[in-house]
Amino acid sequence: EDEADDNKGISRKKRKIVSRMSVAELKTLVRRPDVVEVWDTTSADPRLLVYLKAYRNTVTVPKHWSSKRKYMAGKRGVEKPPFKLPEFIEATGIAKIRTAIMEKQAEQSLKGKSRDKAHPKMGKLDIDYQVLHDAFFKYMTKPKLTKHNELYHEGKEYEAKMMTKRPGNLSAALKEALGMSENTPPPWLINMQRYGPPPAYPNLKIPGLNAPIPQGAEYGYHPGGWGKPPVDEFGNPLYGDWKQDQPAQSTQPEDVTL
Repeated sequence: EDEADDNKGISRKKRKIVSRMSVAELKTLVRRPDVVEVWDTTSADPRLLVYLKAYRNTVTVPKHWSSKRKYMAGKRGVEKPPFKLPEFIEATGIAKIRTAIMEKQAEQSLKGKSRDKAHPKMGKLDIDYQVLHDAFFKYMTKPKLTKHNELYHEGKEYEAKMMTKRPGNLSAALKEALGMSENTPPPWLINMQRYGPPPAYPNLKIPGLNAPIPQGAEYGYHPGGWGKPPVDEFGNPLYGDWKQDQPAQSTQPEDVTL
């Protein structure tokens, strides 16, 4: 593969690397640049590869395809937690009945255990039919299932569940970590007023940018201030009317006569 080319004086490997397109070029040639990865340019046909990756209902290649170690090798030393019954089954009391039976069997002699194996008794875990019916048809909750194209990879259970997060909603733990008190703006508000709202969420209502600030808060650059809402040269809001929810001032003259 590394034999010299007599015509151009360059090896085949170097010529292959030189003729390879960059990631930026590949992104400009395809409809879905968000699925382009760094190693896609090394493919024999990068445009076809990106087309197949972006095709509807396509299952992605597992993330560990380029890993040097074996699959799930990092889980070898992790202690596996014991199995836990779902809450709607545990509410039936079957775990307590089973524990009582196991304690009773532990107290039996060897002769009694062999007798139970030879002639087992049925109906030891007898639970009311209505309780079981309500558990599975009334109180049963849907288990968390993975969606299409979601494959398990090592450490997936420790990742943050982004489906429960909503842009603009700050949790109490995050506010405490940022040192935010009540009616205090987030630290990124000044940059948003300078550069605009996030491109991924252009219609997101952000107080102090395109929505009114909370009652009791004040504009300004003092500690706890909400900066200055962006306006154009005519005084019109750039990203949204941040005064729309404020009470409109009355244009009629006030009647001072008694």
